[in-house]
Amino acid sequence: MQKNITSLGSLNWDDLKFFLEVARTRKASTAAKRLAVDYTTVSRRISSLETALGTLLFEKSRTSGFVLTAEGQRLLGYAESIESTLHMACEQVSGSGVALSGHVRMGCTEGFGSFFITPQLSHFVDAYPAISVDILPLPHFISLSKREADIVIALERPEHGPYVCCKLCDYKLQLYATQDYLDKHPPIRRPADLAKHSFISYVDDLAFSSELLYLANVLPGASANLRSTSVIAQFVAAQQGRSLAILPCFLAAQDSRLLPVLPAEINITRQFWMYCREDLRKLKRITLLWDYIREVTEQNRSLLMGESREMLFAD
Repeated sequence: MQKNITSLGSLNWDDLKFFLEVARTRKASTAAKRLAVDYTTVSRRISSLETALGTLLFEKSRTSGFVLTAEGQRLLGYAESIESTLHMACEQVSGSGVALSGHVRMGCTEGFGSFFITPQLSHFVDAYPAISVDILPLPHFISLSKREADIVIALERPEHGPYVCCKLCDYKLQLYATQDYLDKHPPIRRPADLAKHSFISYVDDLAFSSELLYLANVLPGASANLRSTSVIAQFVAAQQGRSLAILPCFLAAQDSRLLPVLPAEINITRQFWMYCREDLRKLKRITLLWDYIREVTEQNRSLLMGESREMLFAD
C-alpha cells in the first residue's frame, strides 16, 4: 500500500529546528538547553514532526540517546540545507548593520584556543559588539557534522566532507625547562644527555591525534614520569621545575621562567588547519571572523615560530 504524502500545510517548519538540535546532540535534554525550552517541548515537537511526516525519525536508546533512522538521516540533509538557505536569506534582505551580527561558535585545540585564539577574540568582539562568539578550546576532536562548532581549527586537515579548508599557519614546539630545573639536574649539552632526565608528556593511547606524540617521535625511549591529555596541564607542570616538557612556543612564551633546551637540535614544526561547512562560509559573520583569524595568525608568525615572546593584536 502506498504511503500518504504529507501536505505542506500540515508541516510546522519550526519543528525542523527542534529536529536539527536533537539530531546533532542526540539528547532531548541537551537540545532543550540549547533552544532555551524544557524537555517536554522538544519531545512534543519531535512527535509532531514525525506525525506530520508519517514516519519515525529517531530510535531511542538508553546508551546512545536519540539515533536517526534511515528516514531521519535523509531528512537531516534537507533540513540543514533549509537552515543554511534561511541564514543566507536573512543576510541578503537585512541591512549591513544587521548582517554583521549574530552568533559564531569556534572549536579549537586546547592550547592554541586558550592562549592565542581567546585573547585575539576578546579584541574581535570589542570591534564587532553585535557578533557573539563561543570559543571551545578542547583537547579532543570537534565535529562540524553535528554542528558542535561553525569554524574549527585543528591539527589535521579533514580528509572528506562538505568543507572549505585552509592552512592557517605553521607553529613550532621546543623542549623547555625552568632555570631551577637546569641548575639541579645533570647538564644538557647534546641530545644524548637527555637519557638522564624525565619528561612531562601526553598519555599516548588517549591522544586524539598522532600529531601530539612528539616525545616518542623525537626522543624514542624517553621516560615520562608525568603524563596528561591536556597540554595546559603539561605547561603548568613544567612551571614547577621538576621535569622537561615539549611545548608549543606560543604557549611557553607566556612564562619567561621556561627556557628552551637544545633549540637547534629539538625543533618541531606542526600546522594548524581552519575549516567550516561550505554552506556557512558565505555568511558575513563567518567570513569576517575567518579573515580576522587569518590576519592575526599571520601578524603573529614570530610568536608562533618561537622567534618572539610578544603577542600582537590587530589594529
